[in-house]
Amino acid sequence: MEWHITLKLFATLRAYIPADAEQYAIAPGTTVADIVRDLDIPVKDAKLIFINNIRRELETPLQDGDRLGIFPPVGGG
Repeated sequence: MEWHITLKLFATLRAYIPADAEQYAIAPGTTVADIVRDLDIPVKDAKLIFINNIRRELETPLQDGDRLGIFPPVGGG
């Protein structure tokens, strides 16, 4: 069985976005950490994670149809 999510990577993480990000295939039980690893994103660079506009953690499992957004560390002053 294959599920699909919408994957959005922001700012410096855009360099890692796959061609199929709008319908990114995942297996049931896939976590955000699995996707970060599969895309070779350094874990330290995956700072802010949102699933369906709700802040989540790397260990959060994904569901079919989820919208995943990952942001790098944000600087400011």
